[in-house]
Amino acid sequence: MQPATNKRLALAAMICAVAMTFIDQTIVSIAIPDLQESLGLSEAGVQWVVNGYLVALAALFAFGGRIADVAGHRRMVLIGITIFATASALCGATPDGAIAEAWLIFWRVVQGAGAAIMFPAALAIVVAAFPRDERGKALATFFGIAGGLTAIGPLAGGYLIELSWRAIFWINVPVAIAAVLLTLRAKPDDTRRPAPVDYRGAILAALGLGLLVLGLQQSSAWGWDSPATWASIAVGAVLIAVFIRVELATDPPLMQLRIFANRAFAGDNAVLFLISIAFVPMFLFASMYAQISLGFDASDAGLYIGIFFAGFVIAAQLGGRMLDRGGARTPVLIGCAIAVVGFYLWAESMPEIASGADWNQWWRIMIAGAGAGFVLGPVTTDALNRASHTSYGEVTGITQTVRNVGASVGLAILGTLLISANRSNVETRFEDLGATKSQADAVVDSLSQSGGGAGSDTFAHAGAKAEQIIQADQEGFAHSTQTVFYGMAVAMLLAGLVAAATIPRGKASEAGIIEGGDEDDPMRPPASVGSA
Repeated sequence: MQPATNKRLALAAMICAVAMTFIDQTIVSIAIPDLQESLGLSEAGVQWVVNGYLVALAALFAFGGRIADVAGHRRMVLIGITIFATASALCGATPDGAIAEAWLIFWRVVQGAGAAIMFPAALAIVVAAFPRDERGKALATFFGIAGGLTAIGPLAGGYLIELSWRAIFWINVPVAIAAVLLTLRAKPDDTRRPAPVDYRGAILAALGLGLLVLGLQQSSAWGWDSPATWASIAVGAVLIAVFIRVELATDPPLMQLRIFANRAFAGDNAVLFLISIAFVPMFLFASMYAQISLGFDASDAGLYIGIFFAGFVIAAQLGGRMLDRGGARTPVLIGCAIAVVGFYLWAESMPEIASGADWNQWWRIMIAGAGAGFVLGPVTTDALNRASHTSYGEVTGITQTVRNVGASVGLAILGTLLISANRSNVETRFEDLGATKSQADAVVDSLSQSGGGAGSDTFAHAGAKAEQIIQADQEGFAHSTQTVFYGMAVAMLLAGLVAAATIPRGKASEAGIIEGGDEDDPMRPPASVGSA
């Protein structure tokens, strides 16, 4: 007999647990210059410190979701927290010398693995702890607070780095201890559902998703004309196709892919994919714009992104209540429409603000954040509501895999767009100042490698007109970022169109599309898929 779950304490515990993973998405990028200087990391090493975590996260989400259902949600949350905190401590303990680069990359990959095990189980605990009519509000709080903590990354990182770059990793340890204590106190459900685990599918999914995300993430470093980029993406896509074929012939599979035959579930995931193209890359590109075009330091860039989350958190609560009352369609459509307007207005203001116009961006940024807040919680909850209670971990693994792949696609496409547009914009402005194309290219390359932090050496190629060159670069980068944010508005528009076509009116009925559905439910899997 499972002890009663303290649902509010469970919610607080899971927010505390996943907060580490959200903060880690942004805080490490801020510390890259210090890491590189202190440890002597190569450019490739820098890329892997960031991407190793993301690749492991994307590759193992599906396995993490499935194993959470089999082994118990509470157990896997505690294991995931332990792995993540241990890896964080060892990242902070990176030794000096030749081993430093390999050591840091390895433990960053382990961090990503810990997060992939923890996050599906944590979200499943929240879903299982609250009745269906309260889930929208609960998950709005979960995503609102946990997502808002992402903005703390640059802000906290700016202060922690003043102590030591190691502190950005060690800060996870006390947070992890608090999460473990809260979890043990809340006593969330830990029902185990023993079943064979499809390890063949897990390996195919990990390799396929890992290579796909790797190719997308590394495209900015390797280039789209590199055989390595296309080989990684192509092999990843082939392995994913093999994975799908294997899963449809396996009983029980790692993922019940037949649930995608449910139009609303497939639509929810398509919306998640599209909004992730805008939502996750926004952190990186807004931070770069704030530091390069507006001249903010890392801490002020964190506050700049915090404006987005002011709108996000407020709208997330409203969207969650709307979901509980009448289903996901209304808040998702409203959110997508608001986000399109917000991202468009934000983009429109970027060049003029960088040129010294009065600072009037805050309300535009809040509108964009409010749009995202209306969408994220309801569309995720709607997908989870279409699964039986025995499969929340598995379905969470699916939705979070979709989100991560969407984010990787967004970073690859929008990052390539940014570099291309910035090269053109900077070249034009430099030529007006009498600089050469090679000087312009040198500045663009320096900025892309540094992730936005432009030091004095960045402009050494500019000659005597350094001040004018800096101004030209700030304005050129603002125009380039404007193009990227227009792209984010397009992604949100597409998400709205997909939602209008696929998400039905009214609340999702718990049809048990993974397990326990009605006999005449077309989404109910055959009794023995493997015998087909």
